[in-house]
Amino acid sequence: MASTTYSTSFTPDSALDLLFSPDLISQEVKNAMHPDVHIRPLASTDYRRGHLRVLSVLTASPDPGEAAWVSHFQTLRALSRTYYTLVVVDKRSDQIVGVGTVFLERKFQRGISCVGHIEDIAVDSQQQGKKLGLRIIQALTYISENSGAYKTILNCSDKNIPFYEKCGFAKKENEMARYTPERAHTPKL
Repeated sequence: MASTTYSTSFTPDSALDLLFSPDLISQEVKNAMHPDVHIRPLASTDYRRGHLRVLSVLTASPDPGEAAWVSHFQTLRALSRTYYTLVVVDKRSDQIVGVGTVFLERKFQRGISCVGHIEDIAVDSQQQGKKLGLRIIQALTYISENSGAYKTILNCSDKNIPFYEKCGFAKKENEMARYTPERAHTPKL
């Protein structure tokens, strides 16, 4: 992974190329944030702010290089009203310390509605204890509900169930998964 470069100043939202409008983030959540951090949409320059480093807390996050990362950012933004990735930035270092995503799955059921899927919640180990995970979940749930989702769902490990219950989620049914075997070729679709 590329080395991290630390900034001496915090970059305001107005100076960034964002994935979506920061106005979609609950003002209540913004007001409840720890004063040392700021919550905002993912920006096109967040590769340099350690986005992949924070995601690596969850699982393997190989570095595709900045050009591929930016290309993927542009792909997500082109799918308007679908992907909402939030980041929490440490104001002193201008580095990402928390991340999370909600994406909207369009459905024919429930009067042509949608379901919000929360994914990739991660908080840097040095920033835990500031309720950043809770605030990320609250912000993503707000976006999901205000986008018309009839439910917001997520998958988690058994050890994280108590945390998500504190966030207002309830255990329901079971997750099934089938992982694609590793292969040396690129996807066909």
